[in-house]
Formats: sequence, C-alpha cells, structure tokens
Amino acid sequence: MVSDVSDTFPKVRGFGALSPLGALCGVILLAAAHAFAQTGASRIALATVVDPRNRPIVDIEADDFVVREGSDTREILSVHLADYPVVVMIDTSAGARNDLPTMQRAAAQFIERIGQRPVLLGTFGDPPAILTSFEDERTVLTEKLEGISAAESSDSLLLQGAALAAQKIRPTGAIFSAIVMLTASPTDASRDADSFVSPIVDSGAILHVITNRSASGGTSVPGSPAAAATLGLSPTVRALVEQTHGQYTPIYTAASYSAALDQIANRMASEIMVEYLVPPQSKANDVKLGVRIPGARVRGYGVAPRE
Repeated sequence: MVSDVSDTFPKVRGFGALSPLGALCGVILLAAAHAFAQTGASRIALATVVDPRNRPIVDIEADDFVVREGSDTREILSVHLADYPVVVMIDTSAGARNDLPTMQRAAAQFIERIGQRPVLLGTFGDPPAILTSFEDERTVLTEKLEGISAAESSDSLLLQGAALAAQKIRPTGAIFSAIVMLTASPTDASRDADSFVSPIVDSGAILHVITNRSASGGTSVPGSPAAAATLGLSPTVRALVEQTHGQYTPIYTAASYSAALDQIANRMASEIMVEYLVPPQSKANDVKLGVRIPGARVRGYGVAPRE
C-alpha cells in the first residue's frame, strides 16, 4: 500500500539555518534510508550540495560539513563521492519493441557515464530476469545489453522487476544503491503489486523510473498523479520513486531516454557520502546535515549505518 511506503520511508524536509550552528548554511533534516538497528560506530549520509545557481559542488572537505543528531554535534570522519552499485532494468515486453533499440543505446551511454561503479543488468518482460552480476566486466555487460530482445507477446512487470533487482542488491551489503527502470509500456502488469513494495524499500535502493508516455496518449501534466494513472502505472510506483528520493521522468519520444538518463547520471556524479561517528546503540533521530559554504544548499537522500 502507498501508506506503507510513506510510513517506512519518510520524505526529506528542508530546514533553514539553525542559530546554534553558527554560520552554517543549507541545513536539511535527513530521514533514515531504511529501518535499521545501529551496531556500528558510524553512519553515512547521502547528499548533494549546490551553489546559489543550482550547480553541484563536489570539491568539498569534511570540515565544510556539520552533522547534528538532536542537540548533539557529530564528528565527521570522511567525505567522498558516492560510488554505490546500480541496477539497470530494461522493458522487454511486447509493447517495448519499437523503443528497445533506443533504450539499449541510451543505457549503454549511461553505463559508460557513471564510471567503474558496480552495475547489474536486467529486464522486466514476463518473466523479469537478471542478465549479469555486479562482478562482470563492462565487456560482458555490453554484450548482454546488445543481445536483449523484446518478446512477441509479453507484459511489462515493472514492480516485479524492481523487486528482483532489490533482491540482488541486498546480499552486497551496499549502504546505498540505485535501481533505474526504463519502460516503454503503457501499463505495469505486475500481479499483487503491493507485495513488491517491502523488498524494494528494505533494500534501501533509490528507485528511478523513466517511462515513455507517448504510447498512452492523453493530456495529463507530466509527472503528476494523473499522468501516472493515464500510463497505467499504479500510485505505488509513484510513491516508491518519491519516498526513495528517486526521479520519475515521463518522456514523449524514444529519443528522450538518453536525456533522461543523463539527468540521473549528473545527479549520481554530484552525490556525496558523509561518514560521521555515533555513540554505540544510538538511533538516527532528527539528523541535520549542513555546510559552511555561503549560499549553498544541501539536498539529502537519507542516512544509513556503517556496520
């Protein structure tokens, strides 16, 4: 259910600068990326920092950040660019036949852009399938991607495919991860769709969905619930994307898959992991992350434990 997603994965809410933090700018309150019992000695926050012109700032040091949990200031251990694993899932249903070559080319460019982080490739026709492992070389990934074909008669199982991707992520122990879904189908035919919510949320993955809306017609506003309904995508899909802090991108022509993936790649290139010390058995309550850079703003995507 949608309410289950919202309760499990609260939204990030922005806050103004807090006076106890002095000249701190761009303070944001972070929610836990997923439920956890802290046993380690540190936690990691995932965020981006942008300047007043909305350009990402990546040349940033640990001393530039401040983290508070409740009234306690935490010691920052390290700051580095995010390098979490990514799963790319491609629609191979009958409805995706026309778009598939364009999706394949766009996915290849995306995988090249995000660098040497672990990447897994899969499809979500009926049935969804995983084609590679996180350990495979890029040459294997390229070969499998080029060999994908659409079925003559097959439904698009978006949520079921996302749940399969999440299942493959969990054994890696990744603190953060992403699932990128490319769909050309007007509907998600996943059966018992709500049963796939928990595996996706529990994995802690950020869910991104790019969908070609041109196949469905209609005049709904892009990105609105009405647009999702016109597409046949359930409210659960929208809720998962929003509550995992992903991007939901409707497009109107197959040529736009590449541009939509570029937006996700740009965001990934600017994401920063901030690791900070915490007392044993403490909880990630009321986490505030800020920077001492005038005019800068922080966009937070969650907090997870370093075990």
